[in-house]
Amino acid sequence: MNKINNAFSKGKAFIGFITAGDPNLKKTSDFIKIMEKSGADLIELGIPFSDPAADGPIIEKASIRALESGTTPEKIFNMLLEIKNDISIPIVFLTYLNPVFNYGYENFFKKCDECGVSGIIIPDLPYEERNEIIEYTKKYNISLIPFIAPTSKNRIKMIAEESEGFIYCVSSLGVTGLNNELDVDLSDIINHIREATDTKIAVGFGISTEEQGKYISKYSDGIIVGSAIVKIIEEYGVDADKPLSEYISKMKKAIS
Repeated sequence: MNKINNAFSKGKAFIGFITAGDPNLKKTSDFIKIMEKSGADLIELGIPFSDPAADGPIIEKASIRALESGTTPEKIFNMLLEIKNDISIPIVFLTYLNPVFNYGYENFFKKCDECGVSGIIIPDLPYEERNEIIEYTKKYNISLIPFIAPTSKNRIKMIAEESEGFIYCVSSLGVTGLNNELDVDLSDIINHIREATDTKIAVGFGISTEEQGKYISKYSDGIIVGSAIVKIIEEYGVDADKPLSEYISKMKKAIS
């Protein structure tokens, strides 16, 4: 069984995002362990890319820092291989299609399997073009996690019926970032999804506060926090261990 199912087996799931290599890969491995100990149920690990179309300025700057530190997909795989036996929660890659294509689909997903990666999210891969990689994700038991956005509308049923792992439900229009208000009717979108599938639903984009987490977890099976975590790492750098742990602990408590 894919480990992603375990992330949702103990109540509402807290999913945290960090960019691999920000500020360096040694600290990334430390942060992964700290996040698990602090209550994270699943970790989204971003592969830095020079043109992250779905990311706002906070995560975009993290990608730049990671690339400047010499981070590559190969080095990320090596880092994950080293800590594979030290963590029990699932890790999911968030990346764009270009780095996967350049690495080679077969080689990339084989490496994911070897390193214990359970799933992948590719924002710039449309649902209609998923067949480009689906044979490789199936072969290596890597869940191809879909996005459902406010603009999905009539495509929700189609996407949801073929979903696996979990569904990444986007809570706001635009790119990732820190939002004070949600600009979509979450209950309506989630109800449409639940009519089509039993796949778990996690909501992301713009979530940063305990109040937002509590509200969203009323409707979803979990929340995804990215920019708020990356902002902590941006502020504290290699000294982010304690503030990162404290933030994740309070967010997990808020949704429990």
